[in-house]
Amino acid sequence: MIKRERYMEKIRPFIGNELIKVLTGLRRSGKSVMLELIKTELLEQGISESQFVTFNFESLANEKFCTSSALYKELTSRIAQIAGKAYLFFDEIQEVTDWEKCINSARVDFDCDIYITGSNAKLLSGELATYLGGRYVEFVIYPFSFEEYLDSRHQSDDNLNTTDEFRKYLAFGGMPFLTNLSDNKPAALQYLKDVYSSVILKDVIRRNSIRDVDLLERIIAYMIAGIGHSFSARSISKYFKSENRKVAPETILNYIKACCDAYLLYKINREDLTGKKVLSINEKYYIVDHGLREAVYGSNARDMDQLLENIVCMELLRRGYDVTVGKTGEKEIDFIAKKDNHRLYIQVAYLLASKETIEREFGVYNSIRDNYPKYVVSLDNFNMSRNGIQHLNICDFLLQNEWS
Repeated sequence: MIKRERYMEKIRPFIGNELIKVLTGLRRSGKSVMLELIKTELLEQGISESQFVTFNFESLANEKFCTSSALYKELTSRIAQIAGKAYLFFDEIQEVTDWEKCINSARVDFDCDIYITGSNAKLLSGELATYLGGRYVEFVIYPFSFEEYLDSRHQSDDNLNTTDEFRKYLAFGGMPFLTNLSDNKPAALQYLKDVYSSVILKDVIRRNSIRDVDLLERIIAYMIAGIGHSFSARSISKYFKSENRKVAPETILNYIKACCDAYLLYKINREDLTGKKVLSINEKYYIVDHGLREAVYGSNARDMDQLLENIVCMELLRRGYDVTVGKTGEKEIDFIAKKDNHRLYIQVAYLLASKETIEREFGVYNSIRDNYPKYVVSLDNFNMSRNGIQHLNICDFLLQNEWS
């Protein structure tokens, strides 16, 4: 079990206070492990394990507590046996009917510190906002970064080659369990297909009562094939029409939103750097883990530009940046990343193999006159930095602690 310190740095200041800690993210991305890491942190602070109350609602053993009233009754019984503050851990809380009522009552009625996980963004909408408005803090847990992937691999082998490991990361992605399977391609792909199927069934179809499953699967296939490409619901509607299937743009948008709510897809808006505004058209979408794309669609090796772009995008989100696609005149900057008062510009390329490619990737910055860091990231090992623009091999970029 690796420590995932970047997340713990964010969570640690809130441990022990009255805010409800909500850990969200894709199924199997490591939220349950994060609860264990928080428990370890508490034990190191001198909290007794007897003060912990834990429910995992994916276990049938807890099925009888899957209503708010039954769960509250059980909580009352267990907390009565605890001396001092109770530390409550609820894994996959969305399986409990009206769970927000129980959590709010526990917050009010008991001396407790509450942690919950869930696999759908609807956790933080509707009644939860009404019951807990301003009383929770959210942390999105992503699949392993390349840095975390390496850490997990180093636990079993100290003599790893970073380049070789990055090839495996390219092939299979960062779902945490895969560190046990990365040398077994058929098993790894089967596991990823099963994760994908679970997300689609439990967090997209059931949560949104989707009836036309075939249409949903076709839309998702279209989206993950085109990660990093400009998106238009109208163009997808026309595509389906050409295949003799009438689908309204609004239906397409609803299905895609359901995938975003399940943390499968992430929407990245465009930003006009000239007009200083965010554009509401031609946004881009990226998949939470590129290994899932390989498992259900394939062709990652053929779409290396898209693959590397997806990896960089998710790394920026993982580190807490607000990410947009930059538009400057007729040119496009792959990513503008902002956090606090810091800003980065990033261009992503497969290989800078020709003079034309070099001019294109570096030249996009010609009209950007500010002094914020500007990067070109590729698989090249030879440093081609120029005119104050930093060129980095993607492994070095991903493993760099901070970008400046």
